[in-house]
Amino acid sequence: MAEASSSDDSRFAGLGRRLVWATLLALLLLALIAVAAFGWARDHARAESDIAAGQQARSAASRLAGELQKFRLLPLVLTEYPEAHRVLAGGDAAAVRRMNSKLELLAERTDAAVIYLIGRDGVTIAASNWRRPQSFVGQNYAFRPYFRDAMAKGGAELFALGTVSGRPGLYIARRVEEDGRTLGVIVVKVEFDRLEAEWTRQPLTTFVTDDHGVVIITSRPDWRFRTLAPLDEKTRAAIRAALQFGNLPLTALPPTRDGATWTGGDIRYREAAVAVPMPGARLHAFQPLAPAEASANATARTAILIAFILLAALLIWVFRAREKRRLQEEARHMLEIEVAARTADLVDANRRFRSAREELAQASRLGSIGQITAGVAHEINQPVAAIRGFAENAETFLDRDDPAKARENLGIIVSLTERIGAIISELRTFARRSTPRTGPVEIGPVIDGALLLVGDRIREKDVTIERIGAEHGLCCVADRVRLEQILVNLLQNALDALDGRPDPHVRIETLAGDLIAISVADNGPGIAPDLTDNLFTPFVTGKPEGLGLGLGIARDIAREFGGALVATTSPIGGAAFQLTVPRA
Repeated sequence: MAEASSSDDSRFAGLGRRLVWATLLALLLLALIAVAAFGWARDHARAESDIAAGQQARSAASRLAGELQKFRLLPLVLTEYPEAHRVLAGGDAAAVRRMNSKLELLAERTDAAVIYLIGRDGVTIAASNWRRPQSFVGQNYAFRPYFRDAMAKGGAELFALGTVSGRPGLYIARRVEEDGRTLGVIVVKVEFDRLEAEWTRQPLTTFVTDDHGVVIITSRPDWRFRTLAPLDEKTRAAIRAALQFGNLPLTALPPTRDGATWTGGDIRYREAAVAVPMPGARLHAFQPLAPAEASANATARTAILIAFILLAALLIWVFRAREKRRLQEEARHMLEIEVAARTADLVDANRRFRSAREELAQASRLGSIGQITAGVAHEINQPVAAIRGFAENAETFLDRDDPAKARENLGIIVSLTERIGAIISELRTFARRSTPRTGPVEIGPVIDGALLLVGDRIREKDVTIERIGAEHGLCCVADRVRLEQILVNLLQNALDALDGRPDPHVRIETLAGDLIAISVADNGPGIAPDLTDNLFTPFVTGKPEGLGLGLGIARDIAREFGGALVATTSPIGGAAFQLTVPRA
């Protein structure tokens, strides 16, 4: 009995030890699972926060780029504005007042903070805020880097605190030139209040830093003009010299950085940063870690409880891992779709622009046809009347049994119908809407076609047409219809200028070299002096009923061919234009 009792005790002791070891092993397994689960939770929270921060950074950068692109077009357009040239060149007080009013209206319509013109000496001449107490007119900005760089390099941008208004903004400056002479600088100041308000409504903290790491645009006003890292004294001195941020202390941001994680007080953030189209600037998005960590830790605790009890916990984990991969793939796929959509929008915008330009050229051709049609009808009526006469004669000769004479008349009828067909074909080709195709084009037939289309006007005015130069076999690189459109426009202008002349004369001269030059000159009164500098400007015309679009369209077509259209001195005493196109 004593031996049996001893055996039972030993067996129970063995079971107890195995139970303890099993319990210890289970606890160890649970600890390993807990370590792995909470480690996964930490990494998962960071990954999810990184994705959210990256998406916000890319979205905000795209929105900012769109705003910048809109405002960068303004100074480029205004540098070509004649009134701005006159004001910068020393315009009178009336011109300055007109410029102030126009800049004020333009600023209101484009949401630009201020638009202003600075003379070569750095003093503001005209500004959109000329009515306000804090007007820029008369202020000297020669010390501003954007003024100095624009004068030296043609363009510059600087984000700075306004020395007059005290409001921060991006200054976009472009140099204004005329005939190789610098007149001054035009500046557009852009403020980002509306964009910052949009960012403020989002859960993430979004801000932009300049090349020194200074926060310049932000969804958190208390972070504005703070720095990502302390600035050295040399950098601070350069900023103070340009009055870029006034006397602001430019202290570092409260959060401290550890890799891509920032910690400020009890809040930790994950950072995503992307470049934006501003010199040296980057856009940062801070995503708080707490929401993602809370979600990930809850998942980890659930996984720990279920993993030790059921194998299903492992299956759930696998499912979640697969779901995570699917969500990442969906996010990547959506990003690819968005990129493809934006690319398609750009392609479509370019297509619409080309279509509109071709529509304008087509409208110009159709406008010319209105003047040409009456002459073409006269050109056709003459051979039609002749055809009828020769047909009646042929019938008479057949009645007289004289087939030879009848055949001769029929041959003349064939040649007359060929002439009618050539006239109609030329008119139809000129008027037809077609896709421009650039290739080798023979010069002679194009000039013949243009003269054919305006032939009735030439005969009506009894104009002498003189053609000089070797045209036979000479080819250029162009589109035939559009090249003929240019010549018809130049010939129409020349014929208009010859009204009332006793000896109307038009000379067409062709010169061949590396480029082919075709000159159309007349002996009319010439070009009015007040139109000389603006001949190709849209809606500038010397004709009472003209629109002022023909020469501008003609010049654009010539440039598409790789050539040019310019006004030159007429060798026969009137006006002359020279068209140059590449030689085939």
